[in-house]
Amino acid sequence: MLAALSFLLLIGGATPALAAPTAPDDAAPTQAAALATLLRADPVYVTDQLPRDVPRSTAPQFRKLAQRTKVPTYVLVLPDQGGVGGERLLAAVHDRLGRDGLYVLVDDMGVVDAAAFGVRAPADDASTVALYELPYDAGPLLKFERFTDVIALGGKKAAERAESAREKNESSGGDVPKMYIAPVDRDNQSFVTGIALSGVPLLIIGLSPYIRRWRRRVTGTATTSGPHRRLSARRLEAGAAVLAAGAIALGASLVFDQETSSAAPPPTASDLSSRVERVADGLRESGPLYSDPESPHVLDATQERELRERAREFGRGPVFVALVPQLTEDESEGEPELFVEAVRQKMGAKGDHGVYVVADPIAGSIDVVTYDVRIDADLIGFELPDSIRYGDDDDRSTDHRLGKRLDDLMTFLDKAPRTAQPETSSLGMDDAPEPVDDNELSPLFSGDFWPGLLVGAVAAGLVFGVVAAVLGLLRLMVPGLRRPRTTSAPSATTSFEAPPDPSPAYLRRTARDELDALAREFDAAEVQGAALASAVRTRVWDCLDTATLLADRDPDGHVDDDATPADLAAAIVLARAGRGALVRADKTCCALNPLHGPATGWRDAQYAADEQRLRTIPVCAECRVLVAEQPRLAYTLRLTLPGPRRGERVPYEEAPGPLPAARDGIPQLIRQVREYAGVQ
Repeated sequence: MLAALSFLLLIGGATPALAAPTAPDDAAPTQAAALATLLRADPVYVTDQLPRDVPRSTAPQFRKLAQRTKVPTYVLVLPDQGGVGGERLLAAVHDRLGRDGLYVLVDDMGVVDAAAFGVRAPADDASTVALYELPYDAGPLLKFERFTDVIALGGKKAAERAESAREKNESSGGDVPKMYIAPVDRDNQSFVTGIALSGVPLLIIGLSPYIRRWRRRVTGTATTSGPHRRLSARRLEAGAAVLAAGAIALGASLVFDQETSSAAPPPTASDLSSRVERVADGLRESGPLYSDPESPHVLDATQERELRERAREFGRGPVFVALVPQLTEDESEGEPELFVEAVRQKMGAKGDHGVYVVADPIAGSIDVVTYDVRIDADLIGFELPDSIRYGDDDDRSTDHRLGKRLDDLMTFLDKAPRTAQPETSSLGMDDAPEPVDDNELSPLFSGDFWPGLLVGAVAAGLVFGVVAAVLGLLRLMVPGLRRPRTTSAPSATTSFEAPPDPSPAYLRRTARDELDALAREFDAAEVQGAALASAVRTRVWDCLDTATLLADRDPDGHVDDDATPADLAAAIVLARAGRGALVRADKTCCALNPLHGPATGWRDAQYAADEQRLRTIPVCAECRVLVAEQPRLAYTLRLTLPGPRRGERVPYEEAPGPLPAARDGIPQLIRQVREYAGVQ
């Protein structure tokens, strides 16, 4: 409120100067008189028109920095003056103030101009350092601090500092890293974080077991580790994936730690309301016209007098004209309608209805908002001529011919058809966003972070495919990496390795290897002279014979191309049963996954997800350990095979062909295979 009263006193004191007829080109001295009056009261003046970038509440900080120069310093923090030279303005202010010292003009970007009058101060060198040493987004307060530091150095040191800054700028091509990031940069950070947070753990979980299996294939390492050991490995991989995800999340939080997109300090409520109160008080107390004293004066005394008279004579309601800049850094974020609404509310009953005109003395635009007057609202909103609203594009006058255009506006309003009922042209726009919200960056784990998670998962799949293709080509092209066609010999207490959801490629490859291994071990047992018992020899031969019927009907020593997954699985079961028979293994298969080979005991387990009771089933050595630990999860180990539809999996008991007979024992499976193949 004190600021508003001081401006009213300022306007009253400046009236004689405003009344004198002056040409537009002499606008700066009139503006200078107002600014000199402000500096006479306080050597540091911060405008109320930039609350989003330079709030008035930062004046004590500017004042403290100004004292470091060791010479009388006068600081004006104003909006960009739109063509009025800074040096010319500072010189005019000095002439009106009549005090020697260092005069500095600052806008929302930094130090604009500085000039020393009657004192020794390296103003040019200090301006050069502040311009070249700091990025453009450092903010006016930090740039003014750097400016005062160089002033305090003195002439020679300041000149050396300026020359060094100039040379460094030339060598870097003017590329000084920004201090703050834009909201789009935060979106990119969130996106990259999401990609890494999903992609890296998925690659660990997917590639680690794949590479482990690939190494076993190319080195001929034993494949009889069983599900218990596989589960331990998977737990380790899951733990590594969790640790990687935690490290990525923590690292991203530390690296991408920016919280704001601007150097602007948060304004106070007084900062955001100061200008609105000043304009409202001016319109309420001094009539229909308020001219911002900080800005270039674009109306001469005659134009002001005529505009006041025409506004008072308008017969459809009061007219309020505010010659005030509209800036994206102001309290209304440069929206004239929001500014008008705020002023109207502050004016109370006197401003409840009428025609509000906002003329920008810097940009030259004119905006009109009506409240409850008998003028067509569409006429104001859509039919106001551009020659009035924006002026002539070719007009380069410093006053934007606002006097003439405002007079044309009053003529347009006078001629506008009178409506039957009062109308309002205001669109009822929402309030401008809070400056803190406007500058605050979104949290890292929000926004584009979620699409990044999806892209990371897709990217992990693509990388997995590329790695798998490269490893597959290496195994085919490099002779030393081809997998030996052999498998480890079993014992009576070991189980074979097999996933619960084997792929067709796995089944084909394993069937070939197991048939070769059984034939080789069978021949070796005969050659070694250890006479096999007749029953064992018959059992082994039956297993080899029926497995061959399923996988190699030709027989040409190769797995048939048209062999189904169920037939291949049955062939593997039989081949492993035959190998188990050579070491006196049981005739019963593991009920959870017959591919594991012979059973070594019986356990109570939940066999299906929809079953509540436990069954007593035969299981292999590894499954026995798992079932003992978690019998309710035993069904997750059951063998499933590719179904008829893409992506479908069916339990092995429901597969076509003889495979379901495996749960009844190897002898029953052998009989079913022979019937299936039409062999007695």
